[in-house]
Amino acid sequence: MKVLEINGQKELSGTIRVSGAKNACVALIPAAVLADGEVTICNVPELTDTDALCEILESLNVSVKRASETILINPKDAKNVEIDEESAKKLRASYYFMGALLGKYKKVEMCFPGGCSIGRRPINLHLKGFEALGAKVTMKGNKYIVEAEHLKGDRIYLDVASVGATINIMLAAVKAEGVTTIDNAAKEPEIVNVATFLNDMGAKITGAGTSTIKIVGVEKLNGCFHEVIPDRIEAGTYVIAGALCGNRLKIDNIIPEHIDSLLSKLEEVGVNLEVGSDYVVVSKSEHYKPTIIKTAVYPGFPTDLQQPISVLLTQCEGKSKVIETIYENRFMHIAYLNQLGSDISINNQTATILGKTKLKGTNVVATDLRAGAAMVLAGLLAEGITTITNVEHILRGYENIVEKLKNVGAKIESKEI
Repeated sequence: MKVLEINGQKELSGTIRVSGAKNACVALIPAAVLADGEVTICNVPELTDTDALCEILESLNVSVKRASETILINPKDAKNVEIDEESAKKLRASYYFMGALLGKYKKVEMCFPGGCSIGRRPINLHLKGFEALGAKVTMKGNKYIVEAEHLKGDRIYLDVASVGATINIMLAAVKAEGVTTIDNAAKEPEIVNVATFLNDMGAKITGAGTSTIKIVGVEKLNGCFHEVIPDRIEAGTYVIAGALCGNRLKIDNIIPEHIDSLLSKLEEVGVNLEVGSDYVVVSKSEHYKPTIIKTAVYPGFPTDLQQPISVLLTQCEGKSKVIETIYENRFMHIAYLNQLGSDISINNQTATILGKTKLKGTNVVATDLRAGAAMVLAGLLAEGITTITNVEHILRGYENIVEKLKNVGAKIESKEI
């Protein structure tokens, strides 16, 4: 079993370069299936999630070549075969093959996707979108069969501004006949990145990044070259690390506007920040003020940073609150923070954090990806040794996290026990 062992309370200084966005990359890789020629995607992070998606591509007889942050994907000999349960369950984002294969072949067969257990994550909005385009959805056991004689554009209203549904409907609609409009679309930067990628291939998409996206169907999509945007959640996680332990820690290769909601909250509690065009320099302060954080869809405070910032709130002097509005099981890290010495109580979807508390190292569990990030941050802050198990969750979303932290002064090791 692999664990992360952290000897805490070490000063962090130097530079951490942020990798390409996991949440964009996991959609771009399936989207490449839509092309008729070779696609080159650069700034691709080395993650187990990207590995799993490339394995699915290979199962579809798609040529995949990888070299240092770059993936070359050529689907000219692709075969539309069933995506089996073992492949689909490795990650949530396997569901993007639904939209891509439906868009290209008008049929897809695959099992229900996997991912972190952070709450109910139904794909009914995805399926509703496919049906609006003319597809029929059938379930056989744990397998979805989605097929259409032809796809025709329609006006689709999303009951919830879902990132996954917005992207999946875009993928299915780019080669549909006529015009598709997605109302109440999600606005996340990753959606803009995917829409730009599809437009580079020859799609006609406007409005990405707003609540209304318009897609004019095309018959053919070509190969292209595309770059993944920086990962705003990774950037935010390391900025929080700097607020906990930093001495002019520089977080580089970021788009600060993508983490505005986080930076505003950090300034509110008293973190020392220097924000540049593509970087943030952050240093620890001795006194932090309490605050209230409520998660929301972009551009609100991201649910993916709720767990990491809860570690910082244990160091605020007074009562802070975190209100989680997106996923109902996103407080599973709280029990382990309390084991480390925090004073946090939960009432329904609100966590009340009393600070300032001293954290002491112990054995903890990464229950999901962002809970794992919170455990790493807590280990960096805590006195003594913190040992984290279930680290495969962390490795799904943070490229070279051990090396990046060691390079700025952390005492962190990946061990087999």
